[in-house]
Amino acid sequence: MKTVGLISLGCDKNRTDSENILFQLREAGFALVPDVQNADIVIVNTCAFIEAAKKESIDTILEFVDTKREGQTLVVVGCMAQRYGEELKKELPEVDIIAGVNSYHKIAEIIAAKKALTINAEYTPFTKGRVLTTPPHYSYLKISEGCNNNCTYCAIPKIRGKYRSEKFEDLIKEAEGLVNDGVKEIMLVAEDITRYGEDIYGKNRLYELLKELVKLPVYKYRLMYAYPDNLPDNIIELISSEEKIAKYVDIPLQHVSDSVLKRMNRKTGKESITALLDKIRTINPEIAIRSTFITGFPGETEAEFNELHDFIKSARINYAGFFAYSQEEGTFAGEMPGQLPKSVRNKRQNVLSKAQSAVIVESQSKYLGQTLPVIYEDIDYKRNLFVGRTEFNAPNIDTLVYFSSKTPLDVGNIYDVKITKTGFDLCGEN
Repeated sequence: MKTVGLISLGCDKNRTDSENILFQLREAGFALVPDVQNADIVIVNTCAFIEAAKKESIDTILEFVDTKREGQTLVVVGCMAQRYGEELKKELPEVDIIAGVNSYHKIAEIIAAKKALTINAEYTPFTKGRVLTTPPHYSYLKISEGCNNNCTYCAIPKIRGKYRSEKFEDLIKEAEGLVNDGVKEIMLVAEDITRYGEDIYGKNRLYELLKELVKLPVYKYRLMYAYPDNLPDNIIELISSEEKIAKYVDIPLQHVSDSVLKRMNRKTGKESITALLDKIRTINPEIAIRSTFITGFPGETEAEFNELHDFIKSARINYAGFFAYSQEEGTFAGEMPGQLPKSVRNKRQNVLSKAQSAVIVESQSKYLGQTLPVIYEDIDYKRNLFVGRTEFNAPNIDTLVYFSSKTPLDVGNIYDVKITKTGFDLCGEN
């Protein structure tokens, strides 16, 4: 029996693809092993979203090229394979199989036949199953594939194609399977969750999907990647009122300068962004808001950057990630005049990150003395403390809670923690 090991790079959506690939291979008779280096078949699921992600993908592939032993099969899949398959085949002949994101429906067949290059132009639906690669208490549920937003900086539509919702009943079944496997927290992910259902049902069905999902015995659902131009009141109200939905929403805003947003081909402006944030806080001020921003976009003036900087300091968004603009070939922005030096882009990114850190430290002070439910996930042996998250934190990207306990704890369980110290992270005791 051939053994398979897989390395998954990039986003959580890519991770769900990896888990589907592993499921298909296991069903086809391959044995899955955690020791990737010594597996008969090594799969690298790549990312090609921005320059840094492409570099990480190439470095990982080269690492396995350098250690590849006789008889071992090296497989490269994912966004980089889809976008640069021909170049990879030419430049890295040591890679045995290259398969794009639209080839996953026959990945077992491709590997068994050792087909050198398979880059399908069109997506083919297939039966999805999961081999979880996350900690057993949380997972991701990808509700759609592709994107129709056509932001000028983004290559995703060229890689992943147009927006395609997964079938309603398939998502319920997949969520049921995750819950049966012991998953307590499920993150809904997609390039844009807020347009779920419009393409195949002729209407938006995100609210209906959530109302059906909360019938399952799960601790929390978490909404990620909700575009600001299409986040309706009923979804915000459901986040506020439904116990099984975390009071948290991830809204990629990308900028606040109207002129920059227009060049990005975003559908929102500063006024509508501010109105949306005000609406969320009016409905429920406890809802944590996360966002992402791009700085150093082509033509971004000092004044436009300062407008964004001032917004970060004043808008009091709970959490945010900042990206220095990455010039991607094949995108409209990549051909725009006014490309800024990398040093300027990186400097602006650091300034924004520093400003956001100060916002976090200040906003977290409200939790001092409060007792919060915390999902326990790890141990920090240097601090000799347990580590977990509240419902206001998504895994891997937000702040943490460090806490002590006089009794043994079980990973994935929820414990009441009294917050005794605040800062960028919280500290407390069970």
